[in-house]
Amino acid sequence: MLSIVPNLPAYVLGIRATDEVTTEDIQNILVPGLQAMVDRYGEIHYLLVLETSIGNFTAGAWWQDMKVGIKHFTRWKKIAVVTEEAGVEKFTDLFSLLVPGEARGFTHSELVQALQWIEEK
Repeated sequence: MLSIVPNLPAYVLGIRATDEVTTEDIQNILVPGLQAMVDRYGEIHYLLVLETSIGNFTAGAWWQDMKVGIKHFTRWKKIAVVTEEAGVEKFTDLFSLLVPGEARGFTHSELVQALQWIEEK
């Protein structure tokens, strides 16, 4: 399930992933959230807090996530992924080499640092 992380600056889209994440979650929460960021600000500051394993994303969710990522490829400014999965954190750091913006992985104990970093303009 995806939900919006509350109390962030308007220019930051924060998403929390718990339990199973489905195609409908991506279409109903992530897609409109990212589009709103692009429409309002022309760029995306994105915080993803993974409170579930990436194995809990359905195949359809991965496909939708990939499509929306490509659609907004040039709009990514900052991506912060908070997770306890070391592989995801390292992948996020490497992903920064592929996208125009910056991407960083953080652990849950570094959530405050992730919030400070993602909120920096």
